Amino acid sequence: MTVRLALSTDISALLQLIRRVVPLMQAVGNFQWDDQYPNAAVFEKDIAQGQLWVADLDGQLVGVAAITTDQEPEYAQVGWDLSETAIVVHRLAVDPAVRGRGVAARLLAQADEVARQRGIQVLRIDTNTQNEATQRLFPKVGYVFAGEIGLGFRPGLRFYCYEKRLTV
Repeated sequence: MTVRLALSTDISALLQLIRRVVPLMQAVGNFQWDDQYPNAAVFEKDIAQGQLWVADLDGQLVGVAAITTDQEPEYAQVGWDLSETAIVVHRLAVDPAVRGRGVAARLLAQADEVARQRGIQVLRIDTNTQNEATQRLFPKVGYVFAGEIGLGFRPGLRFYCYEKRLTV
């Protein structure tokens, strides 16, 4: 498996990946994503900003993660200092056909690498309270639970926040 920056030519495969993931998320009560989000415009913006990474397995796009410094204002509710630059992982998704094969962990390891390259020691991530898979994964790769928030752009949903601190 290789992890690389996404290209504009990956957008069609990314949208197909999202179409496979969303129904499974919704089947377990996780309505964080739907048929409107994430979409091609979101991925195009991530690509233009050089912050969208994909996992490629034998020529197939099997995972995606936006590795950004974009922190939601609501993160302050868990006591995080938003003036502290942090790497934040958004839009993490893995093809259901390859779940359990380390794709998400590899994408999160890429976030660690991006943080190290930029001299940033803190990583943050949030997940829907209904997403049990990420709630198991994040502590396994070094993230610590920080609290629960609501996000203004997703009314009615609750999210768990996690943080990881790297040592220099």
